[in-house]
Amino acid sequence: MIEGPYFVLTLLGALACALVAGVFVAFSTFVMKALASLPAPQGIAAMNAINVTAVGPAFMALFIGAAGLCAVLAVVTFVLWPDKGTVELLLGCALYLVGSFGVTVAANVPRNEALAKLDPEAPESAEYWRRYVDEWSMWNHIRSAASLIASASFVLALTL
Repeated sequence: MIEGPYFVLTLLGALACALVAGVFVAFSTFVMKALASLPAPQGIAAMNAINVTAVGPAFMALFIGAAGLCAVLAVVTFVLWPDKGTVELLLGCALYLVGSFGVTVAANVPRNEALAKLDPEAPESAEYWRRYVDEWSMWNHIRSAASLIASASFVLALTL
């Protein structure tokens, strides 16, 4: 059984990944749908405002903090190589670091940066907006699932 500081680290990793998953699921289930229902200029402006706000201290501390916890947890797992839960711990770390953090950096952020450069009122922006919503949402579903499964992997490791 995982115990002591290693238990605390794993529990914090599980909670952080679950919180990030919750934010992403909220976007997948209703925020993006609401934004997509707006006229393109309004949807673009609203999403750009959200993207500026998202890089504030509250969410970034959680999002990057979860990545830091996963990185530390992976290193500690390799060093200690526990009798039980090793696979689950490493799977959870990989899922969050690649499937959530990595997807954000490689897929969602570049789309956000391209959206920020658009003139919301330009006619061609409406076409990009429709494509953006579909692509961004698909990648968001992936990072939602990765964060949630990472959290579940940590919880499973704690129960073994």
